[in-house]
Formats: sequence, C-alpha cells, structure tokens
Amino acid sequence: MTREEIFEEVTEIFRDVFDDDELEIVDSTNAEDIEDWDSLEHINLVINMEKKFGLKFNLKEVGELKNVGEMVDLILRMKTNE
Repeated sequence: MTREEIFEEVTEIFRDVFDDDELEIVDSTNAEDIEDWDSLEHINLVINMEKKFGLKFNLKEVGELKNVGEMVDLILRMKTNE
C-alpha cells in the first residue's frame, strides 16, 4: 500500500468513528482539532485501524504519536515490514 492509500483508509475510519462523512483530516490533525476526540474515541480509532490494516500496535508507540500523519507513517512502516 502507498502512503496515500493508507491515508484514504484512515480518513474513512475517522469519518466512521466520528460519524461525520464530511470530516477532513490532514497530517497535522490531532485530538485538539476534533471536538469529540477523547480517550474512548482514541481507543476506537486504534482498534478500527488494527482491524482494517491487520496490525497490532504497540501501546507505547501509539501513545507517542502526535498526529494523524505519524499514525499513517507508523502503519506504512508496519505494512512495509510484514
């Protein structure tokens, strides 16, 4: 998968989790940018991404992510190393 393909899938996951078909995210999007992004929604995002991409994230790695772009890059690295 390319980074762009991963980003498109991540965008769809965000739209599903936050129930907003118009939600636009960019690399720098973080929890401060989306009103309903709390700890529970963060867990939902992580679980949905694990399911979609067939991955199991390391909790330490996920905890250190600062924005959507870093999450996309982590997925890309993990998919590349499969």
